[in-house]
Amino acid sequence: MGETADKAVSSFDKAGRKSISESRQNVRTAAQEFKRKRYEENLKRQIKANKSKFIRHPDKTIKGVDRNVKTVKTATKGTAKKAVKTAENTKRTVHTTVKTTQKAFQKAKVIAKQTTITVKNVVKATISAVKAILAGTKALISALIAGGWIAVAIIILLCLVGLIASSSFGIFFSGEDSGTGMAMKDAVRMINAEYYAEIESIKNEETYDVLEMRGSQAVWRDVLSVYAVKVSTDEVDPREVATVDDEKVNLLREIFWKMNEISYKTFEKTHTEYVEKVDENGNIVTETKKVTEVFLRITVSHKSPFETAEVYDFNDEQMKYLTELLKEENRMLWASVLYGIKDYDQELIAVALSQVGNIGGAPYWSWYGFSSRVEWCACFVSWCANECGYIDYGIIPKFAGCGNGASWFQERGQWLDCSQEPLPGMIIFFDWESDGIYDHVGIVYKVEDGKVYTVEGNASDECKMKQYDLGYNGIVGYGMPDY
Repeated sequence: MGETADKAVSSFDKAGRKSISESRQNVRTAAQEFKRKRYEENLKRQIKANKSKFIRHPDKTIKGVDRNVKTVKTATKGTAKKAVKTAENTKRTVHTTVKTTQKAFQKAKVIAKQTTITVKNVVKATISAVKAILAGTKALISALIAGGWIAVAIIILLCLVGLIASSSFGIFFSGEDSGTGMAMKDAVRMINAEYYAEIESIKNEETYDVLEMRGSQAVWRDVLSVYAVKVSTDEVDPREVATVDDEKVNLLREIFWKMNEISYKTFEKTHTEYVEKVDENGNIVTETKKVTEVFLRITVSHKSPFETAEVYDFNDEQMKYLTELLKEENRMLWASVLYGIKDYDQELIAVALSQVGNIGGAPYWSWYGFSSRVEWCACFVSWCANECGYIDYGIIPKFAGCGNGASWFQERGQWLDCSQEPLPGMIIFFDWESDGIYDHVGIVYKVEDGKVYTVEGNASDECKMKQYDLGYNGIVGYGMPDY
């Protein structure tokens, strides 16, 4: 992605510099022609003043010169020669003037055509740059400043950027703080925290023996797409979505909860338990007993972006905007907005880091399909991979058992021995007791000063950032996703 943006900026820079160079050369050429024309006009005025018999039209003037030549033939030899020489020089001057004037007009036409082409090239380069601006806004602006661009190109660019920023596609500019002290990723974290707090509140208010979690929340890309279209095209109060402030966070919150509904209920289940006991004679006997437990079932039902569009009664134009925002080719733009990353190999890390602080892992094991809590470290890695689209593309497997995940990488030859240094984005596997059983899994987010830093789910039932010495004997190896 960064390479694409650099190429776009480089192309823009080259086109602009070439256009400027051509424009400067055209100006110099025009100036030279103007000076030459002035000189020739002055010369003609002098000829007219000194030779009253010359008339204005070049052909008639030449005929007049011929008549002068004939007249002077009757003069004395010395005087005649002098007169003839003067007349012939004047004749040549007039011919030269006419020819030069014609060339000047021809050159003027060429200059005008070149100037038109130059302007078109500037506009074309600007449009190309605007198409690339979503992939590298900062780099483009830096290129403009460093390149000393002409004012018209900057004005055109800023106008086009302004049009984009004020449209639904302005959402792709919201990944940076624009001076409000908040970027879109901050708003997302805030609302995520409120979502988890709501679930925790339900759990704390109810008395239960077993927790069941069903469903999952809407993907943030879907939520933000609806938000961008709804807010920027609102008939009553349209607003730009390139910046984030408290009022816009409230609008986003409203749409989020419209798309995510949490419901819950408690109920009792009775089942039979079998218990083995030793009787008074020393025999093992099995006894049965009925056990009744209270279940708390929390269900998260989320609407798709198009179902939400129906709720808000989007028109055809709004539906087109929504469809465009959700295109797969925009995945990295969304990753930049939500997680502040620019490259595919950082996307998994960014998603994982955005989840640090979660307790209990309900979003991950319920997404996987479990109705109640399980050891959820592998579910967490799988959930993060799914958010990036890596499961669909076969880059990372969906796995709930650590051993299954390790086997998947090993079978494909994508396994790095624990004695080697991993790279960010690799999947780290642990075997606490060195018994050949994989006990835990996480995501490597950096390697520095002989330590490997990780993001892990189900680390004491939390999502945490941790670190280990590279030679730590609990590390068994690393899965190497083919990003």
